[in-house]
Amino acid sequence: MAKSTFINLPAGKKKKIESALLKEFSNYPLAKAQVARIVRETGIARGAFYKYFVDLEDAYHYMYKLALKSIHLPIKIKAQFDAQQYYDNVVHFIEEMQASTYAGLIKMHILYNESSLGHPDSPKILAELDPQNWSAMVLSHATIRLVLANPVQKSALMTRFKASLELLNKGKN
Repeated sequence: MAKSTFINLPAGKKKKIESALLKEFSNYPLAKAQVARIVRETGIARGAFYKYFVDLEDAYHYMYKLALKSIHLPIKIKAQFDAQQYYDNVVHFIEEMQASTYAGLIKMHILYNESSLGHPDSPKILAELDPQNWSAMVLSHATIRLVLANPVQKSALMTRFKASLELLNKGKN
């Protein structure tokens, strides 16, 4: 995670660096992101970047966590499967994400970076879920990914997602 030298920066300088990181990670997948563009944008020395972050991936994780904190309220999965809650969570996430300044970053993460970086909590969370909640969570993430990749098909994708959740709901009875 970001080093204390970054965390303790004056707010203005920190915001300027965060803005440059957001621009870079919103426009380029992590594999194509460059420290050179970030330092040029911020006017800091390349060495300063490495005083703030271990590497580019460290800076990415810092920004991704900021994005999730901003638009993704911690979702509590009820012990009892709730199809409507899953649907509402996905609708809320997509709406919040699209209205967020982090929209580009989240889209890049889901479409390009997630497969190589994943999410540090995912294996633990998924391992603890019952089959219906596990299926619903996998469907939720797949639906979000498909909506981001095919925004013109959002309505059809959400209709299919809702129908799939209803099938899961019938399976529990």
